[in-house]
Amino acid sequence: MKNVAILGSTGSIGTQTLDVIRHNDDLNLVAISAGSNIALLEEQIREFHPQLVAVWSEGKAHELRDAISDVTPTCKVVSGMDGLLQVATIESSDILVTAIVGMIGIQPTIAAIKAGKDIGLANKETLVTAGHIIMPLAKENNVSILPVDSEHSAIFQCLNGECDNKISKILLTASGGPFRGMSRKDLELVTLEMALKHPNWAMGKKITIDSATMVNKGLEVIEAKWLFDVNASDIEVVVQPQSIIHSMVEFEDGAVMAQLGTPDMRLPIQFALYYPKRVSLDGKRLDFSTLREITFQKPDMDTFLGLKYAYQALEIGGSMPTVMNAANELAVAKFLNKKVRFLEIYDMIGFCMEQHKVIENPTVEEILETEQWVYETIESRWIS
Repeated sequence: MKNVAILGSTGSIGTQTLDVIRHNDDLNLVAISAGSNIALLEEQIREFHPQLVAVWSEGKAHELRDAISDVTPTCKVVSGMDGLLQVATIESSDILVTAIVGMIGIQPTIAAIKAGKDIGLANKETLVTAGHIIMPLAKENNVSILPVDSEHSAIFQCLNGECDNKISKILLTASGGPFRGMSRKDLELVTLEMALKHPNWAMGKKITIDSATMVNKGLEVIEAKWLFDVNASDIEVVVQPQSIIHSMVEFEDGAVMAQLGTPDMRLPIQFALYYPKRVSLDGKRLDFSTLREITFQKPDMDTFLGLKYAYQALEIGGSMPTVMNAANELAVAKFLNKKVRFLEIYDMIGFCMEQHKVIENPTVEEILETEQWVYETIESRWIS
């Protein structure tokens, strides 16, 4: 039996993780957290009976306690950052799935690593902003960082058993999002509704917008640098619109290994939970008799600046990836609230990166201070 804790159980990755647990009797849920979706959280508690539940606000925690007062066995409800830390470090868990969105995931992830928990990593902000802290800490505590993103899981699977062989480059695939092939002029007309229609994947709103801007792929480039200990120049983004090849690795002899599959996030989630074993997973399979083509394109980094900014941030290093990530988080939040236009997301990121004085090797405190500086910088320039 493997005991699982989840940060962000009501989001896209969280609910799909619960679906994997639902269909496997040897997985047991012991702790979960959520932001404000109390109704769904109550349903999850009644189905899975976790020992511990964290909600961000104490008001919502009080509301949840009242809602589940009849549930047996009872579970403890906590709140705030202290609550997230309790979920991350609960003694009974074997693995923590970090499905929470944003830099709020950094401190709980660090706490979980120090507590000896393996990490099923879906919170990309953790490595983007604090990879220089997370990866050495995981090694020091003999903790596995198991990628849950489909692309990083694909790379991880391609490298399985290849630890003594030298990588030539990582080929990180991208669908191209809903606006693939559009010009910058076309993007001036983009609406929120258009940006939320991803052609292949069903994801949360924030990551769907990140896919449309290709910021998401840029963040994945930074993640890949830390996960697989490679340089930025060794990571090539390839647009593969069908989302059949999830990523590839080229070795020094020229051999290329690829992981293929249907667009189903349950596969990388389940692989992380069971690693190094594979177990049965229901769902659609690739039918090569009907698969007519798999096509590839170069990404247009002059139009989709999210990818260009990510390579620049990675090259500069230090606190610059934090600036890019934090600026994007706030810009996307404003776009989702229809306060800014689509292209202004790029404007906010670029402006903050231009203004920032880089901290070479930021501590967690300096990372969080940089995030706050970004928010204040944007709010002072863009009046909602």
